[in-house]
Amino acid sequence: MAVNETDVEVLPVITERWSPYRFDSREVEDDKLRQCLEAARWAASSFNDQPWAWIVARRQDGEAFDAMLQCLVEANRDWAARAGVLICTVIRTNFSYNQKPNRVALHDLGAAAAHLTLQATSLGLQVHQMAGINMSQIRGQYQIPEGYEPATAIAIGYADEREPNSDLEQELEDRQSGPRERTPLTNQVFADAFGQSASWL
Repeated sequence: MAVNETDVEVLPVITERWSPYRFDSREVEDDKLRQCLEAARWAASSFNDQPWAWIVARRQDGEAFDAMLQCLVEANRDWAARAGVLICTVIRTNFSYNQKPNRVALHDLGAAAAHLTLQATSLGLQVHQMAGINMSQIRGQYQIPEGYEPATAIAIGYADEREPNSDLEQELEDRQSGPRERTPLTNQVFADAFGQSASWL
């Protein structure tokens, strides 16, 4: 996969990150998985509340991996089935220190997931994050208690860089090989008023 063509220089791990649809069905080494989760643990969060939790199923866990796969929407199952690790993410909806609603819990989960993703990339892995999950199934399958909500799913593994050898693999290859585009900073970074691009960009 080609590196991301950024407009200004950034950390190499950012240019190397992408979200594959084709995974090699290799197991992810436990030490690498622990490094990814440790990186996530050190993400910043409001009041250091760390409102995230990870439910992890490794490929070698067999039935547990298959059970988590069934918690994804059908469109995600075909390609995610070849990942080395599947994760369901969960947020705690209230702050632990005062039990008031935490309106930034999803933001903080996103920061932790970004840490996990960049650590994975640095280890030769790739990550594909998913919104397409069955939230009620996750809640029942994993006995998610009140005060917590399922949020997303994450697939971690080694990208399959071989030539596609089936119609499905070719379809997935086409999906992941399309142009990689980002909105320019001038449309995202404002000064003085919303919609007014910062002059220093």
